[in-house]
Amino acid sequence: MSEWLMRMFVPNADEVSDPAVRTRVGLVASITCIVCNVVLCLVKGAVGLLAGSVSIVADAVNNLSDASSNIVSLLGFKLASRPADSDHPYGHGRYEYLAGLVVAVLVCSIGLNLVTTSVGKIAHPEPTEFGPAVVVVLLASMAVKLWMAAFNRALGRKISSDTLEATAVDSRNDVIATAAVLASAVVSRLTGFDLDGWAGLAVGGFICWSGVGLVREAVSPLLGRVPDQAYVEHIRNKIMGYPGVLGTHDLMVHDYGPGRQFASAHVEMAAEGDPLAQHDLLDNIEQDFLTDEGLVMTLHYDPIVTNDPEVRDMRHWIDLAVKGIDPGLSIHDLRCVPGPTHTNVIFDCVRPAGCSLPREELRRRISELVRGRYPRAICKITIDDSYVSSRQ
Repeated sequence: MSEWLMRMFVPNADEVSDPAVRTRVGLVASITCIVCNVVLCLVKGAVGLLAGSVSIVADAVNNLSDASSNIVSLLGFKLASRPADSDHPYGHGRYEYLAGLVVAVLVCSIGLNLVTTSVGKIAHPEPTEFGPAVVVVLLASMAVKLWMAAFNRALGRKISSDTLEATAVDSRNDVIATAAVLASAVVSRLTGFDLDGWAGLAVGGFICWSGVGLVREAVSPLLGRVPDQAYVEHIRNKIMGYPGVLGTHDLMVHDYGPGRQFASAHVEMAAEGDPLAQHDLLDNIEQDFLTDEGLVMTLHYDPIVTNDPEVRDMRHWIDLAVKGIDPGLSIHDLRCVPGPTHTNVIFDCVRPAGCSLPREELRRRISELVRGRYPRAICKITIDDSYVSSRQ
């Protein structure tokens, strides 16, 4: 079914690097989910009203909220596909993240409403009808939602969409919620004790809990969450794979929406080399990232002295030594300025976000380490913060 939908409505669905194809995949997924959720809402709502079951009606309302969420996702994909303009030179890709946030808020509000309704049913219970129609409808709903979860998960991973991944999780949660409604109906039938209101309360609470998690996930990219560590390592390894590159640091990745990433980094190269040739190599690396991955990369050249063994060995020793303070620490841009009584050792130290040491304390401890090995050294340390991981 999923493959048929893609072949029918997205002929070039495998070309997900194309923003237009990615948008079409998102639109098809959203429209498919809207249709499924509206049908489920109508069928379950009718059965729930006839049976007098607040939990089944609650489940139907949950499907309606899912349809509303899918509409918001549809608008998000559509708005995110708008091209860059003079006021938004990085494009409109973050509309997709905003759509995810709206969806999460809608889920929370529906959950709260269901909790209120269920509390009323618990306080003032009414008889609930239970028959084959209820069982058939709920089982069919679970089957459809299982398919929707797999459908959205597959497409979400295909186009790297957090919105579709969240929709998949929501569909999976709906299966659990519907199973709870069905179980309460069976227990109520067998024992004579009406659990309908309690089941509705559980469903509403579960929806609220899921909504809070979705809000957290939706807010994270808008606040500037850390990029995926595997992607960071891929960028580093690719840069290091070019001849003449000795190291790279100060990597930053900026996310302006799915498929709209910008990055910058410093690249260490031999100070004794031809600056024109090295500049040309950096241009080639930037172009390769743009051509191969659509990533706009800006690289800065850092010259490293390679023909002085003493400086080279010192840099290597300090880089290893600081990891004794914190495994995530690293240094770069080391240079030495010798004098008659001491040698200024100037370098930058990258501090991961998880490091609890204040800047001055970190400088002091590193300086003591270096002075213990090199008594003439006076350290001039600039503390940098890492923007691509909490621990390097």
